[in-house]
Amino acid sequence: MKLSLRALNRATLDRQLLLRRATMPALAAVEHLAGLQAQAPFPPYYALWARLHGFNPHDLAQLLLDRSVVRLVLMRGTVHLVTAADALAWRPLVQPVMDRDLRTNQLHAARVAGLDHTAVATATRELLASRPHTSTQLGTALAERWPDRESDALTHLARCLLPLVQIPPRGVWGEAGQPTYQVADHWLPGVDAVASAEQLVRRYLAAFGPATVADVQAWSGLTKLGEVVAGMDLREYSDHAGRALYDLPDATVPDENTPAPPRLLAPFDQPLLSYADRTRVISDEHRKRVISQNGLVKGTLLVGGFVKGAWEIKTTRDTANVVLTPYERLPKRDAAALESAARRLLAWAEPGRQHEVRLLPA
Repeated sequence: MKLSLRALNRATLDRQLLLRRATMPALAAVEHLAGLQAQAPFPPYYALWARLHGFNPHDLAQLLLDRSVVRLVLMRGTVHLVTAADALAWRPLVQPVMDRDLRTNQLHAARVAGLDHTAVATATRELLASRPHTSTQLGTALAERWPDRESDALTHLARCLLPLVQIPPRGVWGEAGQPTYQVADHWLPGVDAVASAEQLVRRYLAAFGPATVADVQAWSGLTKLGEVVAGMDLREYSDHAGRALYDLPDATVPDENTPAPPRLLAPFDQPLLSYADRTRVISDEHRKRVISQNGLVKGTLLVGGFVKGAWEIKTTRDTANVVLTPYERLPKRDAAALESAARRLLAWAEPGRQHEVRLLPA
């Protein structure tokens, strides 16, 4: 069966809880979505606000505090917020991504070359066994043992070698905190976690499918997943370009004419980053405006299922404004819906301030 681009778009939005807001606890949503991109502390909150009925940011904050979810370097070597079980299960699976980074990272590879990885990992565990360390503290302590190496490079090496979680208050709504690390198995004692490459693929398809092998690899950072997919019982489609798409046998695909309401997607939102071919949600032209050369990803305007612009909150001491920047002319009804959503976003994210919504001309 061949899926049009529009059908693929609607399937993606459906899996990502973006066709209609879901009624489910925050923890269940994080698990369903296979985690949330979390390079910055607060985008996961905005991502759940766009997806869940009545989402309270303190619900997600509490999950961080009680260790039900954690922040750590995971897919593609970037920080994700995932359930405790997924953190422990998936981190060993993506170790090849970290190993590759240590060979190719333009900033750090040469500065950590030749170091004994086992010795650095052991020293890091010993340091963190006594107490958590900030990035600076960890690098400084490791540099006392390897004084010929720069401290930030040593921190990067430790973070690639071990599953280091960023503990609260980092990532807690309304709180500030620099990255402070603890080893995941120390922070999450007693959590049962077993995973395989097949399970990883299934979780991806549940959240992002139908998708190509290249898409799964783009999300995870792993290679050679074609061999894994070939051994699985999956439903197969083809896309508008004739590429093979895979999906779970019991997963459904909505009708391509299913309405897609306007949405404000979070900065770093997963659909913009989790595919090799992202045109199912954003054109190549718009992607260049949304994602900067250093990897920053703007909050975006989703209209008719596709990204049509960007949004940003700007604050002063007493005011909070949302600036909506469409990249093309929007239908009046959709523009009005986005303005209404922006007002609700401000009431949710910035209570106690004066609010204003500005819709710029395309």
